[in-house]
Amino acid sequence: MHQELTPNFCGMLLHKSHLSPLDRENQSILITGESGAGKTENTKKVISYFAYVTAGSKKDEEMIDKKGSLEDQIVQANPLLEAYGNAKTTRNNNSSRFGKFIRIHFGTTGKIAGADIEFYLLEKSRVTSQMKGERNFHIFYQLLSDYGKKYHDKLLVSPDPALYSFINQGELTIDGVDDSDELKITDEA
Repeated sequence: MHQELTPNFCGMLLHKSHLSPLDRENQSILITGESGAGKTENTKKVISYFAYVTAGSKKDEEMIDKKGSLEDQIVQANPLLEAYGNAKTTRNNNSSRFGKFIRIHFGTTGKIAGADIEFYLLEKSRVTSQMKGERNFHIFYQLLSDYGKKYHDKLLVSPDPALYSFINQGELTIDGVDDSDELKITDEA
C-alpha cells in the first residue's frame, strides 16, 4: 500500500539537495501562502539551510572576523528585515508587510558568494494608521523599549509609545514578545 505524505518543508529541501549549487543550474524556490501560513519562517529556514550546507566544515580565516561569515551575514539580515518590514496583524504577530525577492549567488566551489534582496509593495499606510488589534512596524516599539534608551536622546523621543499617534492606534505590546530583547537582536544583526 502506497502512503501519501503531507508536504514537509525540510523534506522538500533535502529531496531537492541533489540539485546542488555545483550543478550550475539556476534554481528557484517560491514560497507563497495566505497570511499566517509560515512564509517568513520558511524563508528563514531556506536561507539557513543553504548557509549550513554550503559553509563547509572549516571557515576561511577571512570569514572569522567580527562581522562573521558571509553565510552568517545573510542569515542575520532577517532580524533587520523583520524589524523594519514586519508588524502585528490580527492574524499574525510577525506578519511581513512587504514582498521580497532573495537571490543567493554561489561561487564555482558551491559556496555562497553573495546575495541580493529586492523589496517591493511595502505597506506604507501602516506607518500612519493601524487597525484595532494590530501594530505599526516592530522597529518603532523596539526603539521605545528599555533597551532603546541609548537611542532616545539622539532620536529626541520619549519611551512612552502611547504619546505617538502613529503607533498608539492599535496594540502597544504583543503577548510573549519583549521589544527590548527584539531590539538587542536587531542591533546584533
